[in-house]
Amino acid sequence: MAQLFFTQQLARFISAPEVATSARRLRDGLESAFALNPRLRGYVLDDQGCLRPNVAIFIDGRRCRDTRRLDDPLAPDSKVYVLQALSGG
Repeated sequence: MAQLFFTQQLARFISAPEVATSARRLRDGLESAFALNPRLRGYVLDDQGCLRPNVAIFIDGRRCRDTRRLDDPLAPDSKVYVLQALSGG
C-alpha cells in the first residue's frame, strides 16, 4: 500500500496521521487522508480543490506534476510526502 506522510509543520496545526492507501492516483490517496480528518482538506487544498500554493507534494522523490487535478499515479509501494512551505528569515 502507498504511504502518505504529512510534515510536522502541518501536524502542528491539525491532526495529520500517516495513511496507508490502496489508491492508484494521488487525489484518491489524499481523499483517504481527508476521510480520516476532514479538516485536513482545507490545509492542503484550496476552495477549488487544487493544491494550495504553500503546499508541495513529492511522490517517490519527485514533485507532483499537476497541482490542479492531482492525478499522478501511485504505485503500491509509493511514499508520498505532503510538505507545507515555511517562510521567514
